[in-house]
Amino acid sequence: MRYLIVVAALLLQLVATAVAVAASDAPASANIARPGCESKCGKIEIPYPFGTTPGCYHSPGFLVTCYRNTSKKGDEPKLLLGGGDGRQVLHISVQNSTMRISSEVWFVTVRDTSMKSFTVLPSGRPYVLSAAGNRLVHIGCGFAASSWTAQGERPFNTCSSSCPEHTPEKIRHSTCDGMGCCDAPIPAPPAGGGGGLTSFRAQFQWTGKNRTGCPTTSPWITSDASVVAVASQWWRDANNRFMLKMSLLAVGHASGIVIPAILDWAYDNSSTCAEAAKRSDSGCVSKHSECVDSTGSASGYVCRCLRGYEGNPYLSDGCQSPRNRRHFPAWIIFAMGVGIGMCLLLLVLAIIFATKKLKAKKMREHFFKQNRGLLLQQLVDKDIAERMIFGLEELEEATNKFNKARILGGGGHGTVYKGILSDQHVVAIKKSKLVIQREIDGFINEVAILTQINHRNVVKLFGCCLETEVPLLVYEFIPNGTLYAHLHVDSPISIPWKDRLRIAFEVASSLAYLHSEATISIVHRDIKTSNILLDDHLTAKVSDFGASRGIAIDKSGVTTAVQGTYGYLDPEYFYTKRLTEKSDVYSYGVMLVELLTRKKPTADMSLEGISLVAHFMLLQSNGRLSEIVDAQVILEEEEHEVMQVAAIAALCLQMKGDDRPTMRHVEMRLQGLQSSNNNFQKNQGVLQMVNVEENISTRRYSLEREILLSTTLPR
Repeated sequence: MRYLIVVAALLLQLVATAVAVAASDAPASANIARPGCESKCGKIEIPYPFGTTPGCYHSPGFLVTCYRNTSKKGDEPKLLLGGGDGRQVLHISVQNSTMRISSEVWFVTVRDTSMKSFTVLPSGRPYVLSAAGNRLVHIGCGFAASSWTAQGERPFNTCSSSCPEHTPEKIRHSTCDGMGCCDAPIPAPPAGGGGGLTSFRAQFQWTGKNRTGCPTTSPWITSDASVVAVASQWWRDANNRFMLKMSLLAVGHASGIVIPAILDWAYDNSSTCAEAAKRSDSGCVSKHSECVDSTGSASGYVCRCLRGYEGNPYLSDGCQSPRNRRHFPAWIIFAMGVGIGMCLLLLVLAIIFATKKLKAKKMREHFFKQNRGLLLQQLVDKDIAERMIFGLEELEEATNKFNKARILGGGGHGTVYKGILSDQHVVAIKKSKLVIQREIDGFINEVAILTQINHRNVVKLFGCCLETEVPLLVYEFIPNGTLYAHLHVDSPISIPWKDRLRIAFEVASSLAYLHSEATISIVHRDIKTSNILLDDHLTAKVSDFGASRGIAIDKSGVTTAVQGTYGYLDPEYFYTKRLTEKSDVYSYGVMLVELLTRKKPTADMSLEGISLVAHFMLLQSNGRLSEIVDAQVILEEEEHEVMQVAAIAALCLQMKGDDRPTMRHVEMRLQGLQSSNNNFQKNQGVLQMVNVEENISTRRYSLEREILLSTTLPR
C-alpha cells in the first residue's frame, strides 16, 4: 500500500508539473492583453485597449501606469490612470466598458454662502463619471448644497444636511437621508452624446450660523463640509459606514481611505458604429464580436462579444465559447485526465489491497485459534513451540505462493511443496488438499507425534503454520523422492539388492523405535513404499504421520476407525478395528514383498485373480519363490539370503497379530543378516520357518479380496 500511495503522489506531481508548463506556454491570461504586453499589475488585470507601454494600448487616453514602490518591500503594485499622476485603478471591465477608481475627497469651509469648483477627471480622456454608477455625497451638518456641471447647464438635485441633538457619530448605512450627509444623483449626458461629467461646481449655504453653540452641534461635526463622488451603493455597505465619519475624512486623516467611484469609457468617443464601419480601423477585431453604440455616460462606441461567447472583443480570437475555450493544449488536458484517473484507480486499489490485507490478517488469527494453537502449545514444550511456529507470509514467500512448479509430490493428506526459507534452508511444506475437520485433526496429530520423535530414519519436523484453515507442516527436505518411485521404474534394473536390504533394515529400525523407545508407543498406521523417502545416499526416512496414533505403554492397542491404504492394510485391524503395533508389522511385511518382487500390492494380481500378498504366501509355502522374486535380485544375490528375507516377510504377514514378530525382532534378524550375508547355515537354525497351509492362504485371499472391494474405508 505504501508503494501505491507513493506512485499516486508522483503522478499527481507529474500532472501538476504538466499544468504548470502548459500555463507558462498558454497565452497571457486567456487573451486579455496583446502578445508581449503586461497583462497584470499586482492583482489588477490590464485588458486591451488599456496598456502600460506604447503598442500595448489603443490611444494615449488608455495609457495606465503600474507603479511599484521599490523603497518599501512587500508593497502591492498600484495601477494608475495616465502616466502615473492619475487616480488609482481598482478594476477594469471590458464586458461592461467600466472602470472602478479610488475617488477623491474635497474639503471645504462654509461661510454663509460658498461656491466651489471641483475637477474629478482630466478632460479629453475616453472615460467619464458614470451617471448610473455614482452619487455626489455631501458630508457635514447645517448646510444646503446646490450643484451644477462645470458649464452650469445641468443642475444636480439640491440637498441639505442637519445634525439634531443626539445625532449618532456614524452615518447609517441604509440611506443618506439628510442626517449628517446628503446625496444627489449625477446627471446623465444629453441624448445624442455631448460628453459625460468630469468636473462640477457646488454652492454651499451655511444654515446653522444663527444657532447658539453651532460649532458643537454634534460631537463630530465642525464647520467643514466634505464632498465626494462615490459609487452609488458604497456608503450603504456596513463595512464602510465608519469611514464617512468626519474625524476620518478630515484633513490629515483621509489618506488611508479608499473610496471607489465608477467610470464609463468608450473605445472611440468620436465615432458611432455606423461611422466606424466605414473605416478599416474598427476596434471590434474578434470574429465573434459586434460593435455597439455606447449607452453609458461616455459617448462613442464599444465592442461586445456575441451571445454565447466571452472574452476581449478588441483582440483577434479574443471572444471564445466557454465550452470550447482551451486554456491548456489538448495533450495536457488528456494527460491531466489520465493522471487523475490513474491516481483515483491507484487509490481505489490501495483501499482494496488494505481491506484484503486486514481481512486476511483477521482470518489468520481466526484460523490460529481454530487450529487448536493453544492445544498444540500444551502438547509440546513452550520453547520448542515458539521456535516451531512459522508465519503464512514466510511460507508463501518460500514456495513462491505455492507455485505448481514447486510441487514435490502428494500423499493421502496433502500436497508437498519445495520451499526455500529466508535463511536459504531448503524444506518440504505439506499443504492439505481437503478442508475438513478430519484433516485439521490429522495435521495437528502429526505435529504432536513428530515433536516426540528423534530418529535418523524418521523425517524431521521443523515446524508448522496455524494461520491457514488446515495447518501447514514444514519438514526437512529429502531430495531423492520415494522408495516407490525408485522401485517401480520402467527399466529392468532398479535399486540394487544390497540397498534394498539396508532400506528394509532402516525402516524396521525406525518402526522399532516408534513402538518401544518413544515417549509413548506410536503406531504409524500407513507404512508403504510411497511414505518412505530416500536421500542422496538412499538412506530411508519414514514420513506421513497424519494417520498415526499414540498408545499408552500400559495398553496393547486402541479401538479406532479403520485408516490405511489398500494392499497394505492389516486384515485383523480391518475386521476388529483394533489397532496395535502388529498392524504396522503387517504393512511392513507387504513392503518387504514389494522389495523382493518389485510388484505393486494395490495393482498387481496373479493370473488366478488373487492379491500380491496371497500369491506370494502361496508360492513361498510351496518353495516356488523364484516365480515371483525380481529377476535382478536373483542375479545379484545367493538364494539363501532371499529365502531368509522372504521368511521374515511371511512371519510379518500372519493372519493373527499375535503370530507376527515385533519390529524389534525383525530389526535384529535383518541386522544379523546384513552382518553375515554369506553364513546362511548359521542363521538357518535360528529362524524357524513357518509352514503356511494352503487353506490358510486361501482364507488370506478371501480376506484381502474383501478389503480391496470395500469402498467404505477412509483414505
